[in-house]
Amino acid sequence: MKVQVLNLDGTAAGEAELSDAVFGVAPRADILHRVVTWQLEKRRGTARGARERSDVARTGKKLGNQKGGGGARHGDRAAPIFIGGGKAHGPRVRDFDPSLNKKIRALGLKMALSTKAQSDGRGLVVVDTLDTDGKTATLAATLAKAGFGKKVLVIDGEAVNDNFARAARNIIGVNVLPAMGANVYDILKHDTLVLTRAAVEKLEARFNG
Repeated sequence: MKVQVLNLDGTAAGEAELSDAVFGVAPRADILHRVVTWQLEKRRGTARGARERSDVARTGKKLGNQKGGGGARHGDRAAPIFIGGGKAHGPRVRDFDPSLNKKIRALGLKMALSTKAQSDGRGLVVVDTLDTDGKTATLAATLAKAGFGKKVLVIDGEAVNDNFARAARNIIGVNVLPAMGANVYDILKHDTLVLTRAAVEKLEARFNG
């Protein structure tokens, strides 16, 4: 698959050949859904549980006679109606640590990349480099001129260009990742995916290796 390579300002900078094995896979909604769900579940921490009646340290001595006291027939201070007692039907400890086959995760990433590459609009943009002077105003004007859209994910090679990362920090809607951090959720939630030549090489090597 041949695509045009652009400079950051949107001007032409040549062509690049994208691997059909990575950028030409037919997307499947069920695979993408499984991978995104797995990603979001992995972000969740352990859900805290409440102490129930058997977990609180309170006296188990009966409060009074079963009958004749004129009140309720309580058994002990751990009952949920007392201050310091256990909580009735409280939340239980839950651990969110799902597993997903590596092949499914790799296939999901290929499909996410392919979804952007095969979109009708500017879903995928390949740029030559991310060279910039490190000024936020300059970069914002450059990206506006290029017309990449409001929500842009920029993926670089081994490491993100320092000047670009510094300039992009204060631009709303522009997020930056190294090639190793490319993931299905972030790719799909942005309108435009911008890859450098180095990022394309890294991603293709990641799957071919």
